[in-house]
Amino acid sequence: MMQKLSSFIFYRLWGWELIGRFPEITKCVVIVAPHTSWVDFIIGLLVRSIVGQEVNFIGKHSLFKPPFGWIFRSLGGTPIDRSKNSDTVAQTVEIFRQREVFRLALSPEGTRKKVEKWKTGFYYIARQANVPIVMVALDFGKKQVKISDPVWTSGDINADMETFMGFFQGVEGKIPEYGI
Repeated sequence: MMQKLSSFIFYRLWGWELIGRFPEITKCVVIVAPHTSWVDFIIGLLVRSIVGQEVNFIGKHSLFKPPFGWIFRSLGGTPIDRSKNSDTVAQTVEIFRQREVFRLALSPEGTRKKVEKWKTGFYYIARQANVPIVMVALDFGKKQVKISDPVWTSGDINADMETFMGFFQGVEGKIPEYGI
C-alpha cells in the first residue's frame, strides 16, 4: 500500500522520474546529493518506498531519545555519538559489522548549506566496512532521481572522488546556489 501511495505522489502528483535501479545488495553506502533542502529527505523516503529497499541513516544520539526517538528509528535511523571525542567512521563501520542488512544513506556535503568541497567520511566508511558506494542524484531541474550501479573504492581517493563528482555533474538541487 505504501509503495503504491509513494509511487502515486512521486510520479503522478509531483511528476518526477526514477532513472536506474537500486541494486539488490544488503550492504552499501548510499551518497545522496546535492543536499540543499529538507525536501530532499521527503524525496528520499518516497524513493526508498518505491524501490522497496530498507535504507538507513545515522544521527546524533540525542535525536533518538523520547518523545520522538521512535519516529527516527522507524524511519531507519541509527543513533551514534557525534561528540568531538568520538570516531564517527569507526562507529559506523562497527554498525556495518553487526548487521546483516545495512544500507547507509548520507549526504557527502554534510549539510544543506553551500560547501566548497565534500566531506570524505562516506569514503572511509565504505572502504573500512568493505562495502560499495551507490550514488543517488536528486535533480530538481529535471525532476529526476538518478541511481548508479555500485562502485567499489579503489584506494585512490582523488580518482574515486572524480568518479563520484562526475556522476553528479550538472545535477541541480532544490536550492541551486547551494550545490557544488
